[in-house]
Amino acid sequence: MDRPLTFYTHPQSRGRIVRWMLEELGVPYRTEVLAYGAAMKAPAYRVINPMGKVPAIRHGDVVVTETPAICAYLADAFPQAALAPPAAERGDYYRWLFFTAGPLEQATVNQALGVQVADKQRGFVGYGDLATVIDTLEGVLRGRTYIAGHHFSAADVYLGSSLGWGMQFDTIPRRDAFVAYVDHLHQRPAWQRAQQIDDALMKQMAA
Repeated sequence: MDRPLTFYTHPQSRGRIVRWMLEELGVPYRTEVLAYGAAMKAPAYRVINPMGKVPAIRHGDVVVTETPAICAYLADAFPQAALAPPAAERGDYYRWLFFTAGPLEQATVNQALGVQVADKQRGFVGYGDLATVIDTLEGVLRGRTYIAGHHFSAADVYLGSSLGWGMQFDTIPRRDAFVAYVDHLHQRPAWQRAQQIDDALMKQMAA
């Protein structure tokens, strides 16, 4: 709890997901904004993330990169925020957190890049095909407020952000179940604070 928490980000990155997560925690953290290009590739930052990418966090001596890993780590590091279910009830939590990080992201990115997977090759990709991924998520979310049980969790931060971004840029269809789920999450004060912070950073960087 007393270890300093530093957040490395850029307001036009997946750092927005981590920002939302941090605002949900309600704990103090320091933000270090890195510009794309030389700043992210500089030796000092490559100590944090050798990939030269954001987001990343340093919590005391612990460094975590990769957005879903950061969300899961923060939920466990700050249990008072109740952003992860009890250990015995984490089946849906882990399932849909990593479904989003794996099949959903892979399928939507491949579609955006124009990558066509032939029928005989579908066994080589974890998602099979985009239609199955989307239909699966729609079936799960229909009638649900949250993805993992009856309470909001880090899995909602990650899935809600991914669906919201995908619908905004037309990589994910605007199905009623997705719109209802994301619209509900966007009513959360922490999401709204996070958006305001990163929108203000974008304006500062553009000035």
